[in-house]
Amino acid sequence: MLKNSNSSARNPNILEDKIENKNAKKFKFLEHTADIKFQAFGKNLEEVFKNSFLALKESICDKIIVKGKISREINIAGKDKEALLYNFLEEFLFLLDAENFLPSKIKKIKIVENKLSAKITGDSAENYRFTNKVKAITYNQMFLKKELKRWVIQVVLDV
Repeated sequence: MLKNSNSSARNPNILEDKIENKNAKKFKFLEHTADIKFQAFGKNLEEVFKNSFLALKESICDKIIVKGKISREINIAGKDKEALLYNFLEEFLFLLDAENFLPSKIKKIKIVENKLSAKITGDSAENYRFTNKVKAITYNQMFLKKELKRWVIQVVLDV
């Protein structure tokens, strides 16, 4: 009996799926005429919010590695999940603009109903050279939904 252990021989998409699963995307950037649009993914709300932060961070300072010298706690609320997402991402722009704090990582995040608390690390923005082209978070084309076994967020950033 001939055994075919290579399932990709039957279905070439399986190999791509295995590579995709191994390198599961946290977020991806989409085409947009004038602004930056991204989708973030996660198995739960906390993970998808964390991955939306990563997309925002890359939009702000590209792939600069920011040291986690300073720790902060943030507490955010919103009237619904979309407002919570907006306020969450807007908080990072506020911290950068008002306090010169460039976030590097979310150490812990918890979402209960429409409230979020997180422990974040970062550093003083003056220690890095980058051009922040993000002016604001927008509600334009924003969504947060559960698809099968994952959550998907879409956000458009005004640049």
